[in-house]
Amino acid sequence: MSEYQGRRRAAEPAAERKRRVSPRWLGLLAVLIWFVIGGVGGPLVGRLAEVQKNDNASFLPESAESTEVANAITKFSPTNEIPYLVVMESAGQAAAAEDQVAATTFLETVPTLPLPKLGSGKTVGDYLAGPVSSPIPSQDGTALLAIVNLDSAKADDTINGTTPLFETAEALRLSAAQVFEGSSIKAYVGGPGGLLADLVTAFGGIDGILLAVALGVVLVILLIVYRSPILPFAVLISAVFGLALAASVIFPLAKHDVIDLSGQSQGILSILVVGAATDYALLMVSRFREALHDHITAWDAIRVAWRGAFPPIMASGLTVILGLLCLTLSDLGSTSGLGPVGALGIAGAMATALTFLPGVLLLAGRRIFWPAIPRVDHVHAEDKLGKHGIWGRVARMVGQHPRRTWVTTAVCLAIAAAFLPTFKADGISSDQLFLTKVESVTANEALARHFPGGAGSPVQILVPEAKATEVMTALKAEKGVSDAYGAAPGAPPKAVDGVALVQATLTDEADSPAALEVVQRVRADLHGIDDTIKVGGGTATSLDVRDATNRDLRVIIPAILLVIFVVLAVLLRSLVAPLILVLANVLSFAATIGVAALVFNHIFDFPNSDPSTPLYAFVFLVALGIDYSIFLMTRVREETPAQGTRQAILVGLAVTGGVITSAGIVLAATFSALGILPLLFLAQIAFLVAFGVLLDTLVVRSLLVPALGYDIGARIWAPSALSKAD
Repeated sequence: MSEYQGRRRAAEPAAERKRRVSPRWLGLLAVLIWFVIGGVGGPLVGRLAEVQKNDNASFLPESAESTEVANAITKFSPTNEIPYLVVMESAGQAAAAEDQVAATTFLETVPTLPLPKLGSGKTVGDYLAGPVSSPIPSQDGTALLAIVNLDSAKADDTINGTTPLFETAEALRLSAAQVFEGSSIKAYVGGPGGLLADLVTAFGGIDGILLAVALGVVLVILLIVYRSPILPFAVLISAVFGLALAASVIFPLAKHDVIDLSGQSQGILSILVVGAATDYALLMVSRFREALHDHITAWDAIRVAWRGAFPPIMASGLTVILGLLCLTLSDLGSTSGLGPVGALGIAGAMATALTFLPGVLLLAGRRIFWPAIPRVDHVHAEDKLGKHGIWGRVARMVGQHPRRTWVTTAVCLAIAAAFLPTFKADGISSDQLFLTKVESVTANEALARHFPGGAGSPVQILVPEAKATEVMTALKAEKGVSDAYGAAPGAPPKAVDGVALVQATLTDEADSPAALEVVQRVRADLHGIDDTIKVGGGTATSLDVRDATNRDLRVIIPAILLVIFVVLAVLLRSLVAPLILVLANVLSFAATIGVAALVFNHIFDFPNSDPSTPLYAFVFLVALGIDYSIFLMTRVREETPAQGTRQAILVGLAVTGGVITSAGIVLAATFSALGILPLLFLAQIAFLVAFGVLLDTLVVRSLLVPALGYDIGARIWAPSALSKAD
């Protein structure tokens, strides 16, 4: 026993020693319960990919015009189809006769291609929606196109951890490579089926690699912050258990179609839980370490720490949860699905920070900080304003020059925000979706060299039978439409129950912004002929997704701001302080988008952004960024009755500076891990959130908010009684 421990035990009354030992069973019980939760939910984290949906069409509401067409088109075909476009390209010359024979032979064998991972005897033919098309030659004679249609009702069935959609793509690519080996033909498998298969491969890193990278980054940061080999692992286990709890709820809900889970939602879930759980853990550990300087027993310290950490963690978590649930107002299933998925993740993070982690701290006591074990020395918050420590110096600077500090900071943020209009979010094509070369993109490029860009993904139009000919004539006159036909190229329209199906091939790539503009114009022109005409197909689906996203921006952003303001008003019992915090975070968000526009356009040379990117960035930056202002202002309010508002602001800044900065760095680092997935959308979200969180942490919370609050003084608490506590 150390000299310190001996003096402590000698000084403690017997009753105090008994009280110190008896509550340990609470910590043990909490830890055991969480290990059970981890054992149940942990395996489900790895199985979330089984219940993913990554098809735009499945996310649109029933009222969308493209959805109405997709539902009605079943009258013309007994099955819905997911096409693979097999592009067979000759090396700059007309395909030799033997190569054309090889192409025909390859297509004839497609139904018999084995799919062993789906079960013994399973072949591609078991999942086809119809016969494989004959090869269609290009006008220049140097390429052939074949369409392989998979039955969409069977394509997404999860069998032995995989799907017919993915396995069919793999089988087609393997067979094509073998058949055309040594010939002048190169074959590529693309189209919607190939694209979805490549997305499955891209999101395959979510289950293990992404989580491992995020946890590894957090571990390094925590080792630097705590300089302890024990405590960081307690924090990481807390984060993993929070994810396990979330997965145990999300998996059955997604499996039974109660919520939609996409690949990007799953990736964001892992990052969100790890980042939030670590942030909450940092706050709890900080309050516990602070309490150990005043209290001998771990029980007394954890009670004080829990009471101090509970309000900001609850307020922070509730703000993020309600902000995420605002996403359920979205018309898109992928966006609305992220709402409850993310909210459940945050709830799991809060639960572990408030139960599991305190249990571990109670069991381990001050020894968890070894080798820098805190002693009972009664160092209080105001001591942070002494001469030493970076945050003490920042606090003194804010107190000496408050107006100069907040005005300069606000002007700099406004200058960055001025570039916001240059942020490009007009949509991206499938060729721009990936940051690495994938076969579906290569197939689309080959397709564009030899065929109309929309080949294989026609616009589908439902028209009154009597006006089918008029519609076909109008389509052929449309700029951007290369051909109009009926059920198949060259065939007349097919009518069922007085409604005819007319199809059109676009000259631009089917999901490109240019193709979307063509479909938008076609819709307007055809509605002028008859307002009952419905325009659908893949390009129309992308157009409806874009329109729904633009509508979401107008509806969801105000809802999130209102929710955050109400939560802050209740928490701080003030109207002025919440308004300042919300406006500061909106300015920070605008500055982040402005900086991102410069970086994306001139450094990374990104082609564009998905229309949903600003919305996702807003949700995470405003809902998560407000956390750090909550951590600061709850501490300021706690200190205000004893020290007055202005002194409390300086004390709050000094005492929370280290933990909030660490939390911001952790969250920025975890979101940066999204960059390991080769998808443009996630790379952009990673940059936006990481940069925005650091901006909130190091500028908004450290300079703008405290300096402005100091300048305003006690009026920041208006209309509460504290508004006189200067």
